[in-house]
Amino acid sequence: MAEILSQQEIDQLLSSMKKGESEVAKASPEKEVTPFDFRLPNRISKVQLRTLRNIHENFAESLSSFLLSKLQAIVNINVISVDQIYYSEYVLSVSNPACLFPFEIKGTDIKGILEFSPELAWAIIDRLLGGSGGGSKPTQVITPIEQKVLFIIVEKIMQDLGKAWQVVGNYDFVVDRFESDIDFVQITSQSESVLVISFEIYIGEQSFLMNICFATYAFDTVLSKISSQKLSSIRPSKYGGLTAKEVLIHHLKDTIVELWVEFGKASISVKDLLELKVGDVIILDKKINEPVTVYHGSLPLFYGYPGSVENSKAVRIIGKAEKKDTIEK
Repeated sequence: MAEILSQQEIDQLLSSMKKGESEVAKASPEKEVTPFDFRLPNRISKVQLRTLRNIHENFAESLSSFLLSKLQAIVNINVISVDQIYYSEYVLSVSNPACLFPFEIKGTDIKGILEFSPELAWAIIDRLLGGSGGGSKPTQVITPIEQKVLFIIVEKIMQDLGKAWQVVGNYDFVVDRFESDIDFVQITSQSESVLVISFEIYIGEQSFLMNICFATYAFDTVLSKISSQKLSSIRPSKYGGLTAKEVLIHHLKDTIVELWVEFGKASISVKDLLELKVGDVIILDKKINEPVTVYHGSLPLFYGYPGSVENSKAVRIIGKAEKKDTIEK
């Protein structure tokens, strides 16, 4: 039943309209309208996108370490975007000829495309074959021999993706083949949405692009696992639930650190130094029963006594050193 206004309420409305303001408008402010495309529903929420971005940032860090050793150059990889777009839009963005490696995740219906820019592919091939990575190529077509060389990197990328995705589950990424034409790579229909993760790869002073495209129609199982976990608690299953600090300490314990021992100091002239012969003795400023200092670089770490263990020279640590013993470079 409609509400009937009293004469007093009608007078108040007329009065407010004359003043150029409406209490009705204040009582019910307009809400911001958010456009929604029914053809392209957002399968992946913003929270899930942040989780996926974090996963692939870990992947980028692992891959950059591998490329650093293989290419003998400073390599830095950054995730520049994580987007949901139409597959038709992605197809239009791919160059021709292209450098594409279709892949799938074993045991699921998830398919994807690993895309190198032609410049990145050639720079990697050139460096792996002993070049500087700055040369030019008459044609952008990747030959069968060059494809075999690239597969070394591609297979490592599949392994690193599997390791990065361990925070969600144990997935096995398997590359299918090489393709130079996007028309021969059909991972989903043109009207379906895809997830595209774009990477910027710096090799030395050169910058290149790499994309990973996932068809999202089979992403439901993955998204359900991501939604059921907190981003802060996500950790690869191989770590058995350890905290980040415990994992870091575990790796630090296996780190090799170079140490050196100072047995004492002595001052001699250049003349005496030139006249030294085998069997000569240099008197140091320390006695035999005084402890020696163990250094890492110029930083003193420990005091100890020299000796031998199983015919090897050794130092028995007796305590921590003081910072006043730091050696000036």
